[in-house]
Amino acid sequence: MMRRAGAALALVFAAACQCHVRIVQPATPTPHEIVALLKDPETDTVGRAVVSSTSGGSVELTHTREATRIVVGQPPRAPFRLSQDQIDQLFGEALAALPPAPRHFHLYFDAGSNQLTPASEKLIPEILVFVRNRSVPDVTVVGHTDTTGAARDNIELARSWATTIRDRLVAAGLDSSLVSVASHGEADLLVPTPDDTPNSRNRRVDVSVR
Repeated sequence: MMRRAGAALALVFAAACQCHVRIVQPATPTPHEIVALLKDPETDTVGRAVVSSTSGGSVELTHTREATRIVVGQPPRAPFRLSQDQIDQLFGEALAALPPAPRHFHLYFDAGSNQLTPASEKLIPEILVFVRNRSVPDVTVVGHTDTTGAARDNIELARSWATTIRDRLVAAGLDSSLVSVASHGEADLLVPTPDDTPNSRNRRVDVSVR
């Protein structure tokens, strides 16, 4: 609407003064895309991205909010940094459409027992609140052990821990159909140790809510 009104005004003015007026339309912006690197919402870490073009050339993005501009037929431009306001303006709609980032809870057991530590006990209500605030929650409960005992037995032990936590969540009101249970035994150590090494951080149940 503004462009048409301006053109009409210029034509009327030209007719009134009997002048020759040349109306120069603004140049059409060159189509381009912006590629930006953001933190992983699940791990809160920044990886790296290599952006290349069919016309040749590439740039590497290694810092959060670092970006490059791509114009058709040209190599990617040198990286530049976007402000958070620019990120919100350019990608806000797309970011808002993403599902909420998952959250992971680590529940630990007292040494030599199957009882959760006091700090881990306090996480149970927090897990329930977080799940209930999700529109379509998906909960995975995975049991882990340290390297003491036989690997086969540790699979069953870790499964029993995970099942216990699942049952507690269901007893507190969580729909059982939302929760899946798995066991990694001693195959996924949080703290790498030799065989037959007790470690309280490896004796855990991980609850992931997506």
